Amino acid sequence: MKIDTAIKQANIILKKNYIKSSLLDSEILISKVINKSREYIILNLQKEINKYDYLNFQKLVTERSKGKPMAYLTGKKYFWKYEFEIGEGVLIPRPDTELIIEQVLKIYKYKKKINFLDVGVGSGSILLSILKEKKEFLGTGIDISKNCLNLCKKNAYKLKVKERVKLFKSDIDNFNLGKYDLIISNPPYVKKLDLKKLDKDIKDFEPYLALNGGLDGLSEIRKVINKATKLTKKNGKLILEIAFNQKKEVKKILMDKGFFIEAVIKDYSKNDRCIISKKI
Repeated sequence: MKIDTAIKQANIILKKNYIKSSLLDSEILISKVINKSREYIILNLQKEINKYDYLNFQKLVTERSKGKPMAYLTGKKYFWKYEFEIGEGVLIPRPDTELIIEQVLKIYKYKKKINFLDVGVGSGSILLSILKEKKEFLGTGIDISKNCLNLCKKNAYKLKVKERVKLFKSDIDNFNLGKYDLIISNPPYVKKLDLKKLDKDIKDFEPYLALNGGLDGLSEIRKVINKATKLTKKNGKLILEIAFNQKKEVKKILMDKGFFIEAVIKDYSKNDRCIISKKI
């Protein structure tokens, strides 16, 4: 079968299942199966695909038609300027989370060296992107998932920053190592009752633990802020990603714990997404 025919068939199947980017996804999946770039696929549509590759392609198309995210099917996700390995059970990084990196680079533009902590490190997308940009920064990442830590290690090796990374399997409540110039976190912040309202590809496939913020969506944020009072150096920063409707509550929790609110940053959809605070 020709590549072109296989893509057309897949496109029809994905469209029927309401996959918005059906054609693009079909091209990416076939490029994964035959281990060639998407550019190669587009330039070689008349080439034949062998039976074994075609069967693998069909399997991936079926999984995608059920809503399985592309990052899990390809094992990769592009974030900031880098390609990260992503696996099932690990939260897929979102473009809005790049705001944290933008803000860190802005705040520490003239600072050569800092020691920072990423709470809930996941694939390492935030931590490792910052380390790639700032060659003398030192980063520590914690996560309760061994799967996440293994993936982060892989990505640190791939991005050649492993010498400046320390990783620990721990939740924030039990982590007591060191004092930091900066703490960053993209904690779970979806209200428990809102989890079922999330898009199918998120609620059916992404890790529950990385999404569930408890009854009010603030339980994990509270834990991070609470522990940050002990782990942040005086005048150190705490940068948190939040849900679009949590600004008021999170600001109050921060101020009650002795943090000064420096800025609230909006995401690309003009929603409040990121709070920058300083330990007084």
